[in-house]
Amino acid sequence: MQKVINKTVYDTDTATKIGAKCVGEFGQPDGYEEQLLMTEGGLFFIYGVGGPQSIYAEPTIKRASKMSADEWKAQNM
Repeated sequence: MQKVINKTVYDTDTATKIGAKCVGEFGQPDGYEEQLLMTEGGLFFIYGVGGPQSIYAEPTIKRASKMSADEWKAQNM
């Protein structure tokens, strides 16, 4: 998935995966997966995808600051 935010391309296919968090079991309507990724330029972002009743009912890319990426890693890795 690709998304352009403030003229920067965030692409899940070319980014480096830092870590992942799964909530629920595969196929659960409220289950989801959240990944922390880093672009080739060193920018962090969160990619989320999930069931129709989850917080990621639609695949989503959100920018993440270095500080929020560090917080995400501390909570999920």
